[in-house]
Amino acid sequence: MSNGPHAKLAELGLQLPEVVPPVASYVPAVQSGRHVYVSGQLPMAEGKLLATGKVGAGVSADQAKDLAQRCALNALAAIDSLVGLENVVKVVKLTGFVASAPGFTGQPAVINGASDLFGAVFGEAGRHARSAVGVAELPLDAPVEVEVIVEVS
Repeated sequence: MSNGPHAKLAELGLQLPEVVPPVASYVPAVQSGRHVYVSGQLPMAEGKLLATGKVGAGVSADQAKDLAQRCALNALAAIDSLVGLENVVKVVKLTGFVASAPGFTGQPAVINGASDLFGAVFGEAGRHARSAVGVAELPLDAPVEVEVIVEVS
C-alpha cells in the first residue's frame, strides 16, 4: 500500500487531522450508494479556524490557497473516517467558496489549493469537475469553504 492515499499524504508531509466536528445540524459526510458527499469544510485545525476575513482584503490569495488545501485535508479526514481513503475510486466534484472582497476575482487560483491536493493524493482519480465561487460571507467569517463528492468502491 506504499502508493496509497495515506502514503501520498505522508510524502507531502501531511497527515489526516481529526474529523472537524459540525458547527451546526449536519454530519461531516454521508454515503449514498457509491458516492460520499462531504459537507462544507472550513480551514479548521485543532478546533480553531486558521484565519478569518475576506480574500483580497486581509487574507492574501496565497494564504487562502493554503487554507483551501486545509479544507481539502479536512474533507479527506471525513471521507477516511466514513469509508476509508483506500476506497476512493474518483474525486467527482469539488465546490469551493471564497469569501471575497469587492473586486477580488481570483477564486479559481484559491481553490486550486484543494484541487491540487486531491490530484497529488489520488493522481488521475483526483481530477474532478469543479466550481469556484466568490461569496459575501462564510460561516464563522471563514475565508474559504470546500465541499466534495467522491465515488467509492
